[in-house]
Amino acid sequence: MKKQSKFNHGIIDCDVHQGVKSYEDLKPYMPRVWWDRLNAYNATLPFLLYRPISLERSDASPGNELPAGSDPGFAKVDFLDRYSIDRAILTGNLLSVSAHNNPDYAASLASAFNDYTLDTWIPSDDRWLASIVVATQDPLLAAQEIDRLGSHPKVVQVLLTSGSREPYGQRRYYPIYEAAVRNNLVIAIHGGGEGDGINPPTTAVGYPTTNFERHNILAIHHMSQLNSLVCEGVFETFPTLKVVFVEGGLAWLPHLMWRMDKNFRGMRSEVPWLQRKPSEYIIEHCRFTTQPIEEPDNQELIQMLRMMRAEKTVLFSTDYPHWDNDSPLFVLNKLPEEMRRRVAYENAVELYQFNVNPIGAGGNSR
Repeated sequence: MKKQSKFNHGIIDCDVHQGVKSYEDLKPYMPRVWWDRLNAYNATLPFLLYRPISLERSDASPGNELPAGSDPGFAKVDFLDRYSIDRAILTGNLLSVSAHNNPDYAASLASAFNDYTLDTWIPSDDRWLASIVVATQDPLLAAQEIDRLGSHPKVVQVLLTSGSREPYGQRRYYPIYEAAVRNNLVIAIHGGGEGDGINPPTTAVGYPTTNFERHNILAIHHMSQLNSLVCEGVFETFPTLKVVFVEGGLAWLPHLMWRMDKNFRGMRSEVPWLQRKPSEYIIEHCRFTTQPIEEPDNQELIQMLRMMRAEKTVLFSTDYPHWDNDSPLFVLNKLPEEMRRRVAYENAVELYQFNVNPIGAGGNSR
């Protein structure tokens, strides 16, 4: 039975992880030369650290030993209907795709996953929306993939992982941003691939001993990518570009903006292309999803959200069906009504240029 939302506004989830039932499902979309690699143990790169908790929730599995998030029909009932979600942006589970040593295999894997999503998930319910997953090892191949699928009416963004060989502000990645702007798409940077494959270590000082240690500081990768994008002048070069930082936490943002603005006063001669304070670029061009939201005393949480202009910069996300996902009621109940409406619905409507009417009220998905 559908669980009615207690809120007087819609809910848009900006991070839902869909997957395949088996990687055999991708073979029809890939050149035969990659089929043996797809069956290999390291086809999607094993995690380097022991993880005592499975990434997916067992109760989100459709049964028959299938992975959680692998069946769109089950996810529709278990998630979309249960929480009265108006739209949900699919972000996939190829979170190490940009860590492969072979850029051609990585690009082919991403392309196959995108086609599978558009063929299997998107037609199953009008509320699903798609991301174009790209492998960033070869930005030219990534740009080709964006142009191939960018006009699809259900595609709303390009998805990169926070783990990368170089910071995303560097000019080698410009073809990706040019293609995103050309197709009127948002760039999303999702956690993943840190320390895997060809990417740098998980932390700035090497590899941690436990997953607990790694998990505590995952936000440093989002911080590093944001710092690079702003300081390298990406938003001056691409003034219409918008970037969403997905599954990287929130509490670090005020501190980083303060520090960047302070240092800008003393070292702005190094970045003569910047015409405004770093924090102004961030507020204008960047958005941040709620999950995994920090959980201090509620008044401190609200204070932190106001420091980062949450009424403009924060988007709601659940991270379904991962083990630490947040339900809409858990997160949104913490917020005052005006901020809740902006975070739950209106910020995403404005960013992705959605029709303002909820799907359930006869609106269009774009």
